[in-house]
Amino acid sequence: MRALTRARRDARTAGDSAHRLRTRDARTAGDSTHHSRTRDARARALVRRALAERRGTLLLACALCVVHQAAEAAVPLAIGLIVDRAVRTGSGHAMVWSVVGLALLFLVLSGSMRIGGRLAKGAAEAAEHDLRLAVTARVLAPGGLPGRAGASGELLSTATSDAGRVSMMNAAVWFAAGALGAIVAAAVILFLTSVALGLLVIAGLVPVVLVSRAVAAPLIRRSGAEQAAAARAAGTAADLMAGLRVLRGIGAERVAAARYRRASDASRDAAVRAARLNALRAAAVLAVTGVFVALVALVAGRMALHGSITVGQFVTAVTMTQFLVGPFNVITHATAMAARARASARRLADVLDAPPLVAGGGPAPARDREAAPALDVTGLRIGGLGPVDLRVAPGELVGLVLADEPATADLLDYLGRRADPPEGRIALDGVPLTAVEPAAVRAAILVAEHDGVLFSGSLRDNVTAAARDEAAVAAAMDAAAADEVAASLPDGADSPVGEAGALLSGGQRQRVALARALAADPPVLVLHEPTTAVDSVTEARIAERLAALRAGRTTLLVTGSPALLAVTDRVVVIGPEGVEGAGPHHRLLHTHDGYRAAMLA
Repeated sequence: MRALTRARRDARTAGDSAHRLRTRDARTAGDSTHHSRTRDARARALVRRALAERRGTLLLACALCVVHQAAEAAVPLAIGLIVDRAVRTGSGHAMVWSVVGLALLFLVLSGSMRIGGRLAKGAAEAAEHDLRLAVTARVLAPGGLPGRAGASGELLSTATSDAGRVSMMNAAVWFAAGALGAIVAAAVILFLTSVALGLLVIAGLVPVVLVSRAVAAPLIRRSGAEQAAAARAAGTAADLMAGLRVLRGIGAERVAAARYRRASDASRDAAVRAARLNALRAAAVLAVTGVFVALVALVAGRMALHGSITVGQFVTAVTMTQFLVGPFNVITHATAMAARARASARRLADVLDAPPLVAGGGPAPARDREAAPALDVTGLRIGGLGPVDLRVAPGELVGLVLADEPATADLLDYLGRRADPPEGRIALDGVPLTAVEPAAVRAAILVAEHDGVLFSGSLRDNVTAAARDEAAVAAAMDAAAADEVAASLPDGADSPVGEAGALLSGGQRQRVALARALAADPPVLVLHEPTTAVDSVTEARIAERLAALRAGRTTLLVTGSPALLAVTDRVVVIGPEGVEGAGPHHRLLHTHDGYRAAMLA
């Protein structure tokens, strides 16, 4: 009996578990469906935006394309009328005027196509430009981009390839408008020739539309996968190029090349799958169109044999059916363009609508820029370290030594408000950073990381990018020993540094980046390992000049360099328990075993 009771209880428990699993799966599936619908809605809105911003130009281009296609459709009719007149009258004079009229028709046909095509191209280029600016603005937004959305290579692909595909919706609409205009014109002309032929043309649209719709959804999916794979390959290439010097230094070129080869192969395979489906669509439409053209020619031929239409009308009907192959193919081509545009619009929407890493805040309180602010850290947990309680007095030069590199990266993110701490707070003159908009925080606190990227251009361009004035530039160049770098270059400070400073050595790049940060003269300057690639003699000189230049300005040096820490007002050692030691560099060397071991390592 007890066994039976246990069996029933186990069955009931299993049933409850199965029900919970089904409920969870249904909820997950529902959330996934909702997310997919939301992405589709955002993508459609983005496509409408790309079309609406230049709608006046696009509508005029479409109207001219309709005129072009109508004129092209009128060519077979004109030829048929000329044939009938020649057969009926045999007049050479009438033939000359007929040819003149045909020439004028071709003039309208050619002119409308050229002008309309230029307008459509202009609308597409303008839409692409606007989308690129939108992506750039989102990338540069103070709130930042989360996760993979912020990967540089993928962003480059989104801002170029995807923006281009979405903007080509303007061309797709232009093509489709002209094709529909051509089909309508052809149907009217054939209706005038024979009602049966006109109805046959209208009926021929149905299978073409059905084939296009059947292929559209999988083409969108494959185009999306193709673009995503291409973006990953671009991201891999960008990563490899950024670290090429390091890869060569450790002899990892083959490993890096193999990694890129895998990403490139995946991109190629995705492109082939998308192209295969597109080719299948084109073949199916071509087959349907061929059957349709043959059917119209057969019906028109029988009607001509039975005297229902004239020889000229038969010529018009046959020529018209051959002409209709073009518009039918254009419609399917425009459908494929629209499918690719929708797939790219999803990727663009993922970037443009990505939530910011940090929420916005209010404007920074008014303060005198010349007055040095105080920095207060309260109960801050940084990775596995903390809680940290620390006060940096106005104008103080403080060295920070952290026992954990990931914690160091987190601290720099919190100080620059690239992320908000999950626990604790950082305040500037008593105002929490989370209460101030990110751009205002970064105007007050400049975080200069050790691997600061240089821009293409001259050394002078890099140092003066955010400089207060020429005096600040000269002082910063001297303090960072960047003037020595300039003196070693062919054109001095006007010498190009190359992409990301590729024409400079590692130590030279660091000195230029340090000079740029010092020239900005921010109220609070945070320097992270600014001299790791600089020789010891130059480093000692930089340390002394840096301390002199930042005297009276609040400065944090996040470093393990004894030369830099020696010139600070005090050093704060942060470990798993928070602040584990504080005081002048020389005192900590004698009183703090962990600090002494770190300095001598």
